[in-house]
Amino acid sequence: MSKTVIAKYSHSGENFEIFVDSDKAYNFITGKLTDPIAVLDSEEIFADANKGERQSQDKIKKIFNTTELPKVVEFILKHGNVPITTEQRNKLLEEKKKQIINIIARNSIDPRTKAPHPPQRIESAMQEARINIDPFKGANEQVDDVVKKLSMKLPIKFATMKIEVVIPAEYTNRCYGTLKQYGLKSEEWQSNGSLKCILEFPAGLQGEFFEKINNATKGNVTTKNLE
Repeated sequence: MSKTVIAKYSHSGENFEIFVDSDKAYNFITGKLTDPIAVLDSEEIFADANKGERQSQDKIKKIFNTTELPKVVEFILKHGNVPITTEQRNKLLEEKKKQIINIIARNSIDPRTKAPHPPQRIESAMQEARINIDPFKGANEQVDDVVKKLSMKLPIKFATMKIEVVIPAEYTNRCYGTLKQYGLKSEEWQSNGSLKCILEFPAGLQGEFFEKINNATKGNVTTKNLE
């Protein structure tokens, strides 16, 4: 059964506390619930929730630049201390780790080979480097720090691919959607009906792009790396 807990945020010596449903708070943190008000068991911001002492509107305005309840509650849930169970924390930690690994795999390469790092290799290097993930902090916010620590164990570089692609006329219709999906920057239709275009996308996606475009054209595609 769900239970009421106190989510807290502190700043400049002031406390901002709210009563929340623990299950709904977890669902909000993990993106399964989008309405911050639905998390609340009491639509009040407290200085001390246990004593029932409400926080002043002036102090709320000063710290959050608003007194709108949904915005203040959302901030506390995303940046404050929200009590969750050990099981919820472990699940959240695993989900956040997967998000970070996917971001790194999508955007990075091995600078020695110019090839992407598989997610499994990134995860193993993270374990070897004993990198800790904050389950409450956004994945994108943690990527830079993770990559910095990861680089001590794994040659890694964030990069983009810029390539020229020429698709024969008979394959342009089936390939156009894929080209748009992978950062279509310019296109030039040739007199013979073929399509020459420039694509730019995260370097970690090069393997899946080449697989898709080769399958769609049965290998009848010309590509040239522009960088």
